[in-house]
Parts: sequence; structure tokens; C-alpha cells
Amino acid sequence: MIKSAFSNLLDFLSEFIATRKGLLPILGILFVALNFLLGIFTTGWLSSSDLFLHAGIIIAVIGFLLAWAL
Repeated sequence: MIKSAFSNLLDFLSEFIATRKGLLPILGILFVALNFLLGIFTTGWLSSSDLFLHAGIIIAVIGFLLAWAL
């Protein structure tokens, strides 16, 4: 039961990303831009930790790898 649900989820995500190859890199770029704006306009742990910068770079790299593979 769990295997089939996970398999169905992977099939759905694969088909979804295959038709929208630029979605994850664009999302990663938006996260990096959001981190830049947070760094300019706010102070605190969120801007000092560069959370959105790291998440954006990871998402963009995974998106480029998936787009190349699919």
C-alpha cells in the first residue's frame, strides 16, 4: 500500500517536472532573490543564516540536474 502510493507520487512528480523543466531553477532563483531582499530590509536569524540562499541554490542545482536527466 505504501509502496504503491510512493510509486504513484514519484510517477506524478516525474511527469509534472518533465513538462516544466524550468520550474525548479526559476524557483531557486526566486529564493536567492528573496534572500537578497531579506538581507537588505530585515535583521535577525533568517537574514543572517542565509536560509533562502542555501535552499535556492540546492533547488536550482537539483532542477538543472533533473531537467538534464528528463
